Amino acid sequence: MRMKKATAFGLAALMAATMIPTVPAMAKGDDSEGSVYYLNFKPEQADQWSDLAKKYTDETGVPVTVVTAASGTYESTLKSEMAKDEVPTLFQVNGPVGLASWKDYCYDLKDSDVYKNVESDDFVLKDDSGAVDGIAYVIETYGLIYNKALLKKYCEMDGAVIKSADEINNFETLKKVADDIQAKKDDLGVDGAFTSAGFDSSSDWRFKTHLANLPIYYEYKEDGITSTDAIKGTYLDNFKNLFDLYITDSTCEPSLLSSKTIDDANAEFGLGEAVFYQNGTWAYDNIKDNEVADEDMGMLPIYIGVDGEEDQGLCTGSENYWCVNKKADEKDIQATLDFLSWVITSDEGRESISKEMGFTTPFKTFDENYESANPLVKAADEYVKAGKTPVSWNFTTMPSEEWKNQVGSAMLEYAQGTGEWDAVKTAFVDGWAKEYKAANEG
Repeated sequence: MRMKKATAFGLAALMAATMIPTVPAMAKGDDSEGSVYYLNFKPEQADQWSDLAKKYTDETGVPVTVVTAASGTYESTLKSEMAKDEVPTLFQVNGPVGLASWKDYCYDLKDSDVYKNVESDDFVLKDDSGAVDGIAYVIETYGLIYNKALLKKYCEMDGAVIKSADEINNFETLKKVADDIQAKKDDLGVDGAFTSAGFDSSSDWRFKTHLANLPIYYEYKEDGITSTDAIKGTYLDNFKNLFDLYITDSTCEPSLLSSKTIDDANAEFGLGEAVFYQNGTWAYDNIKDNEVADEDMGMLPIYIGVDGEEDQGLCTGSENYWCVNKKADEKDIQATLDFLSWVITSDEGRESISKEMGFTTPFKTFDENYESANPLVKAADEYVKAGKTPVSWNFTTMPSEEWKNQVGSAMLEYAQGTGEWDAVKTAFVDGWAKEYKAANEG
């Protein structure tokens, strides 16, 4: 069974590694109707978006082309496609920093059905004039996904440091548990407490962006701010402590991290080879239908050893904002607005978004009949109901992609033993000021 599943994961990894984003010939229809070209950011939902596009075309006759950028290549793919004759009519940005590069391309959505149906302006990117440049279409959550069955098995072992997963509510306890699982990994039947912290481009965003959000969040919270031109790095020692756990209590040696991919981590968790996996609700499609049953998928907050973190929830927000290209043909702009309206109001669209893609959305049109079947989404909801404080997504204020890359490179050097943690601090603090200045000059 494990060999069969491993082969399937290996094939998926090979396919992902060899896929080159190729733009198909744009579908053509009646010119009076216009057409839609959506450049999709999320590879894990590529098939669902293509299926949904086909349903819309079958129903309306309006051609919809969906192209999905390979993981980690969205910005470069978007730049390339915007330079062609057939430009994306629908694209996305990751927040205010991402919007800065594409603001001149954003159609004002303030009169659109999508904006009229959004629950709150908290999910909208507006400029100073009130124009709506982008609208979040999915609210996501990330944390430490964990295997309930394996953790329960550990809790029942002699000498286990906890008796229940509920006892893990701070970094100190998490470290004790992870260290003990690593020491008992053979008896527990796992390869490590955590999945591999891969620094291949398909996986490194989990650390240089998502994990790095935690020290930023706590610094912003302490200073009462929502952005800064100069991060201080107040909580970088806390950041280091958790990263140390990831690379020592792991399924692999640190020397292998440069080549480890997201497919490796998915396989390690999906096959029950690791107990903990830092990732988000979007990972469900890649880990389901393997050794870990849906009911055994839980999620813990990412604890880094900050006072009061027992009341911390999961990291919740969005970096997925729809933008309509105002430089597209007027007929194509209208066709795109109509398509988006159909996606969030039709039975087919809502069923696909909530059930097949597993999204939680910020739209009023998604009532209790369109709740996500994703068990990780349900786990996230439990923290909200328990009154835990969600960790906001402050990584959308990171000054540039280059800043992330420099932090990630320094983290990998540290993990492999070829660099010092001070280099991570320098990339984090000095790099932030440098990149912020470069991005805001003139």
